[in-house]
Amino acid sequence: MTTTLLGTRLNGRYRLDARIASGGMSTVYRAFDETLERQVAVKLMNREVSADSDQLERFRREARAVAQLNHPHVVGVIDAGEDEGRPYIVFEYVEGETLKERIRAQGRLAISEAIAYAIEIGRALGAAHAQHIVHRDVKPQNVLIDEEGSAKVTDFGIARTLEEDGLTADGRVLGTTDYVAPEQALGRQVTGQSDLYSLGVVLYEMLTGEVPFKGENQIAVAMKHVREALPDVQAKRPEVSAALASVLDRATAKRVEDRYASDAELIADLEDVLGIETARAGSATGEVTAVLKTLPNKAQRRVPLHVRRPGLAALLVVCALVLLGGGAVWLATRAHHGTGELAQSPPSAAPTQVQLCDTCAHAFNPLGTTPQNPGDAGYAIDNNPVDEWTTVNYYDHVLLEAGIGIYVDAAPKTVVSDIRILTSTPGWNAQFYASDSAPSPTAWPGNWVQVGSANDIRNDQTIALSTGGVPHRYWLVWITKLPPGGEDVGLKLALYK
Repeated sequence: MTTTLLGTRLNGRYRLDARIASGGMSTVYRAFDETLERQVAVKLMNREVSADSDQLERFRREARAVAQLNHPHVVGVIDAGEDEGRPYIVFEYVEGETLKERIRAQGRLAISEAIAYAIEIGRALGAAHAQHIVHRDVKPQNVLIDEEGSAKVTDFGIARTLEEDGLTADGRVLGTTDYVAPEQALGRQVTGQSDLYSLGVVLYEMLTGEVPFKGENQIAVAMKHVREALPDVQAKRPEVSAALASVLDRATAKRVEDRYASDAELIADLEDVLGIETARAGSATGEVTAVLKTLPNKAQRRVPLHVRRPGLAALLVVCALVLLGGGAVWLATRAHHGTGELAQSPPSAAPTQVQLCDTCAHAFNPLGTTPQNPGDAGYAIDNNPVDEWTTVNYYDHVLLEAGIGIYVDAAPKTVVSDIRILTSTPGWNAQFYASDSAPSPTAWPGNWVQVGSANDIRNDQTIALSTGGVPHRYWLVWITKLPPGGEDVGLKLALYK
């Protein structure tokens, strides 16, 4: 295929503007869709192989395979067709570079960045495997990094569904042997676990800047994948944690039965390791920040709050200093919500923060079965500005229960006039309750008595409670609505008397 095709219009619609890449089967062009007036990528089958029925079917199968996938980390198929006997596939156009190009330019990547990309690639493969599609050629050349830094998997050119018999003879190796799984190198059955092995090798290359094996030819490299363990990643890069090295070892196990059994297992471990590595680094940039926002709550808890929710750290530091500074500072900055006659009222004693024990906060979910991070409840009252107690994630942005909450034990009893809420997730609604008897973990409302409420709670808000000066032992923040578009609620609290 030569550059003489530049300027050609496929079916009068797709104008070929520049050649991006070429291979034995096809050539990829940057093209312009004159119907929708946008840039696209067109993979055009080379004329010399279009007469080969096996190659032609493989090309068509790629279009069918990727057309089934709709995932943010998979380069999507827009259209497919034939022009004068030349089959083509139209993809979304991704402006950026390949992961291989990034590794060549930068050498080894930052550890957290490498893990973040491995998670995105793993999620893309998980979407394909859910459709019973095996990629069979996972390598950094087939991962595009867009202008926002997000990874997108492409080139399912030798992918096939697990239900098909396949079009290659037994024993023929398909794929790049730098990343090939042992069973694929031996011509044996290829499954989603084979893709996971290749992903493990890609992760190794991102961490070390080089592929694990080199040889005189592709067959020699393939046999090393069959017979030799990957070089010790910690010997190549000592700052790699034992946790990450363990994930890598399991992903690249020679025996399929020793490898991760599913994408979900590998992704879950990578998510945990990303939390660990980010906590070690103390900061996050680029695509790591984007991936951190998508982690499940368990993995997110490993990451300091100032990293998970950038911009809130300064606010929480100030608020914590105010809480620790005593009631005089609190009173001076407090917004008054009374009759407007504050200036004419006689001065009153400065409110005093109620001192609570380290274990006096308890997550509370009597209407549901999901534990609301009970082990983290102490974060709500520890006056540490870099963390807070959070609910579990509600991915549909709606509480599954009528309410969830957290309560504190102010033994033996105390009169509370105000409760102060510091939150990194403003906009949620809550009611406030008091009780003198130990709360039942399964009964609601039980002996709780409502003493206040607030809607659209701000980052830092003080709510006056209506207790009539009666002391109580237990004080509850009962969350009734998530913030708009939010998946969880995070908070710290302080009681004042």
